[in-house]
This record gives sequence, C-alpha cells and structure tokens, in this order.
Amino acid sequence: AVRLAESGGGSVETDGSLRLSCVVSGTPFSNCMAWFRQAPGKEREGVAQIRTTGGTAVIADSVKGRFSISLDNAKKTLYLQMNDLKPEDAAIYYCALSRFTYENICPTTTGPYNLWGQGTQVTVSS
Repeated sequence: AVRLAESGGGSVETDGSLRLSCVVSGTPFSNCMAWFRQAPGKEREGVAQIRTTGGTAVIADSVKGRFSISLDNAKKTLYLQMNDLKPEDAAIYYCALSRFTYENICPTTTGPYNLWGQGTQVTVSS
C-alpha cells in the first residue's frame, strides 16, 4: 500500500528544535516532495518543497532561516529540520508527494500534491 508516514512531532518550548521525518513506501520517491502545515482555523500552507532529483528547495518566508528541508533518496525519507521554533509554528505538519513532473521549482500550493501523510502535531509553548 502507498503510504507517507510522518514522525518527529512533539511539544517544545520557544526557540527549541524538532526534526520531522516522512518515510515513503509503496510508490516511487516522486519528483516533488513537500511539507505543509495547518493550524486550527487556518488553511493549509506550504512550508518547504524540494525536488528529489536535485534542484532548488523552496522555503516559505515565514520560516526562512529557521527551517530546512532535505531528503535521503536511498531511504525514501524526507526531513524537515525546524530550529528556533515560535508559538506561531504550532500546527499539524503534513508530508506530501506530487506525481507530476516539474522542471525546476516544486509547487508551493496544495493542489498539485496527490498523496498526503496523516500529519504530525507540533506544539510550541511560550
């Protein structure tokens, strides 16, 4: 079965760090992978995107300089390193995969992403 399994969420204090992981199984490690997040009462927003075949990673302005995205092709695992966490970063974080092929930069909106994980909760206390 096709599955995207996130892990690594939890509760931290402000300025703390977490590293999220997303293991892909049952499908090729697709061209574009991404992290999105959704806070209560808000729309799902893109956090970071990366091409599995090389190319530029895209980081949202709201987390630039604090978050980084990376991947291990051999392990079919996507990572999100989150440093200097703020209360406004609290959300459910989702891993997503797009089956479409993109030449350079991966899309930052949810529409092109076909497969989603169930999400992992991140809580940041002040």
